[in-house]
Amino acid sequence: TNYCIPLNMYGQKESGLWEQNSITSRATPNENVENIGDSLGLTTPLIVSSTPTIEDNTKLKGFSSFSIDQSMTETLTSPGEMDASDSDRQPANTALRQQRMDAWQPILHPTFVAYTLLLFGVFFTSAGFYILHLSKAVVELTSEYSTDTNCAITNPNENRTCQVTFTADDDMKRPILVHYQLTNFYQNHRTYFKSRDNLQLAGASSVKSCKELGKLGGITLNPCGLIANTFFNDIIKLVSGNDSENTILTMKEEGIAWGSDLAYKFKQSNGFKSHECEDCDDCSCDGEWSCDEPYFDEKTGKCWKYFYPSEDTTQYLYETYPMKINPLEGVTNEHFVVWMQAAASSQFRKLYGYIDQSINKGETIKFEINNNYEVESFDGTKALILSTTNSLGGKNTYLGNCFVGFGIFCAIVGSLFLAKIVLKPRLLGDTQYLKYKEQ
Repeated sequence: TNYCIPLNMYGQKESGLWEQNSITSRATPNENVENIGDSLGLTTPLIVSSTPTIEDNTKLKGFSSFSIDQSMTETLTSPGEMDASDSDRQPANTALRQQRMDAWQPILHPTFVAYTLLLFGVFFTSAGFYILHLSKAVVELTSEYSTDTNCAITNPNENRTCQVTFTADDDMKRPILVHYQLTNFYQNHRTYFKSRDNLQLAGASSVKSCKELGKLGGITLNPCGLIANTFFNDIIKLVSGNDSENTILTMKEEGIAWGSDLAYKFKQSNGFKSHECEDCDDCSCDGEWSCDEPYFDEKTGKCWKYFYPSEDTTQYLYETYPMKINPLEGVTNEHFVVWMQAAASSQFRKLYGYIDQSINKGETIKFEINNNYEVESFDGTKALILSTTNSLGGKNTYLGNCFVGFGIFCAIVGSLFLAKIVLKPRLLGDTQYLKYKEQ
């Protein structure tokens, strides 16, 4: 074991001993002090000044004796003499903790590097062209309806109705995804992104996280925040079109949100309850129910009465967006859950529904849109998109182009390396003489 000792050397006129605890060595006058470390039994030579000074700072003409300063050193003991507290702090005697694990350190031969780069070039270029091929096979139809004079609105919640028509320019295999797209809308802005109360969305009454739009006058907003209260509330309906078997097309709007979000993140407010009435004519909101009139579910033909806590002082989501959200769903509405997943860029698309039927080339698909979401104030646009999918998702040429570009770069660099090796080689040493530190 090698010991490193901080030393401070002072001259002493009479004593001829080096003394520090159990280490003792004799030095003769004018002895070469650079070799004193050998007499101390240290594996590393002990180097001291050739002109030490005594306490009166006068220089000595020769060396009669030296002693190691007690204040600058610690007692040297063997590992077996350490006390229990020092032993407890020792790392475990394992290959990992003692840094004795085997490691592979390859020697990168120029030829190996050149061929590896060429192999990378072939792989990434091939993969990139394959991804572009898959992307090209995706059929995507887009209609920017916010600029259409029949659809454009200048004020929120105008409920202006217009129609958007698509003609399939190729066969479209199911499932066909229906997206809406917004541009120049920054959901990734920090203030916007953080303006939400996750506890409130999960059913609690807390509004601690909403600095913006927590209240409207004296009314508490539930849910609060910028994201929830800028919800995309255009209503999109599929009104006509036939599939490849000449069956009327239908658009499904269930199953578009993440199951984990619906299970854990979005729940009705604590205290909410509802009851299905046996007869709509005999369904009343009197008594314990907070509704003014029963809710009629068009899908099932049933009537429901319901109760929301603190209805007089709270505005709930179904009251903020009555044409989009029904009181039975509230924040569990899947369109709302999808909207609450903030997008990473200012141009984004979100899933509105899907058509689980195939469409033949030349088929006409018509949608009816109730326009309520105004985009003119932030110079944005709205678009409706129909798209098929592949194993990597929707149409995306960016990923394929990145692969092709990186592959071409690797191929060029590998070719240059190989040309250098062939045209102007460099003589390499024999690698068998390389030695590594052994245990």
